[in-house]
Amino acid sequence: MLPKVAIVGRPNVGKSSLLNLLAGRLISIVDPTAGVTRDRVTVDVELPPAGKEGKPRWCEMIDTGGYGIYSGDDAYQVLTDDVEHQIGTALTESQLILFVVDVQTGVVPLDETFATILREKVSGNVPILLVANKVDSEHLEIEAADAMRLGFGEPITVSATTKRGKWDLVEAIADAIDWSAEPEPRPHSEMLLAIVGKRNAGKSTFTNALAGFERVIASELPGTTRDSVDVRFEIGERSFTAIDTAGVRKRKSIESDVEYYSTHRTLRSIRRADVVLLMIDATTDISQVDKKLSGAILEHHKPCVIVLNKWDLVAAKLNTEEYLDYLTDMLKGMDYCPVVFASALNNDHVTEAVEMAMTLHEQSSARVGTGELNGAVKKILEKRGPSSKLGKRVKIYYVTQPETNPPTVVLFVNDPDLFTPQYQRYVINNFREMLPWTEVPIKLVIRGRSRKDIGTEEPLVEL
Repeated sequence: MLPKVAIVGRPNVGKSSLLNLLAGRLISIVDPTAGVTRDRVTVDVELPPAGKEGKPRWCEMIDTGGYGIYSGDDAYQVLTDDVEHQIGTALTESQLILFVVDVQTGVVPLDETFATILREKVSGNVPILLVANKVDSEHLEIEAADAMRLGFGEPITVSATTKRGKWDLVEAIADAIDWSAEPEPRPHSEMLLAIVGKRNAGKSTFTNALAGFERVIASELPGTTRDSVDVRFEIGERSFTAIDTAGVRKRKSIESDVEYYSTHRTLRSIRRADVVLLMIDATTDISQVDKKLSGAILEHHKPCVIVLNKWDLVAAKLNTEEYLDYLTDMLKGMDYCPVVFASALNNDHVTEAVEMAMTLHEQSSARVGTGELNGAVKKILEKRGPSSKLGKRVKIYYVTQPETNPPTVVLFVNDPDLFTPQYQRYVINNFREMLPWTEVPIKLVIRGRSRKDIGTEEPLVEL
C-alpha cells in the first residue's frame, strides 16, 4: 500500500491544521479545544515527482489525537488510553513520523515526554522529522531553534494557517520517504458507505466489526467520535470504504463549535456516500435525530439500509412485525428501505448489512432503456392518470433517464402543474414495482414543453 506518514504531538500544536494544509482541503476538524481529534484520520496526499519527468508520488497522511489529552477524570482516562493506543498504532505502522511542536508556546514538558516516547517506540530505521508549527512570521524562525533540544535535529518551520513554509515541508516529506519499494496501487473502492446515527447507536463498533480490528475508538462515553473517519475494508476480493461519523444531537443540544462541525461533517458524509447505513439503537425510541437524519437521506436521494443495532438486547421483548410497523410510521418516506436486524458488538448480521448496501448500489446504478421507460409510463397513466379540475388532458411527449445514482427520470409534458406531488409519489411507487429500482430513491423531474417545441409531434401518451 501507500507509505504512511503519521502526524503526532501534544494537543493544540496544530496537527489537524497541518493535515488539512497538506491535503489541500478540510479533512480534520480544527478547534482550540484540546482533544478534538481522537481517532486516526487519514487522507491520501500527492507529493512532488522524482525529477521533472517522474510520476507524482502518493502517501497516506495520518492525523492523530494529542498525547496527554485528559487527566484527573476516571471516565475520560479510559478515552485517553484509547487515544494513546491509536497514536501507538500510527507510530508502529508508519514509514515516516512528523513530530509537531508549537513555536509560539515553546517546548513544554509534555513535548519532552513525547520525545522520549518516540525514541522508545519508533524503530531506528523510521525517520522522524521535527516540525515547528505556527511560525507565522520571520521573527519566529529564531524561536523555532529551541526545539532542537528535543533531539531530532533542526526543525522544519511552517505555518499551517498562513501556508508559510508548506512546500519546504512537502519536499522534506518526499525526500524522507524510502521510495525504493514501489508502492502498490490501492484496490479500487467499489462503494462509499456512510454510517450515520444518533449518539451511542453503535456506529464505531459497527465500523470496527467491518475493519476486523479496532480502527476507531468505540466507547460508551457520548460524543466519542468527533471527525468523520474513512475506513477501508474488504469482503472477499472486493474493497469498500466506510465513513464512521459523529453521533448527531438535537440542534438545541449542540453545546460547542466542535459538535456543530461534527454534525456538519456527518451531513456532508451523507452527500458523499453511495449508500447510507442509518444506525438505529433498537433499545431506545425513535428520536427526532433519527427523523432528521432520515430526512437528510431522503433530501439527497441516497439509497439507505436501516440497521437496527443492539437487536440482541430486545429481540425477546419486541415483536418484529410490530416494530417494523412502528419504524414505518416514525420514519416517514423510508418504507421502501430494507431493514437489517443486527448486533455490531457480536458481529451479527454486519456483513449482511453491507451486502444489502451493495445490492442497493447496483440498483441505483441501473440504467433503463427508453423503450422500457415508455412502456412503464403508459401502463401507469392508463391505470390512473393525473386529475384536473378544469378537465385539461395530460400529454406526455418524451421520457428519458439522463442519470443514475440516483436513477433520474425526466417526463416532458404539456402541463407540469397536472403532476401534483401526490401524483408524482404515485408514479415513483409504480416505477419501483415495474423497474429495477425496488429499494432505492427515484428522482422524478417533470418538464413542460411549449407549443412551439411540440409542433405537430404526436404525444407518447394522451389522456
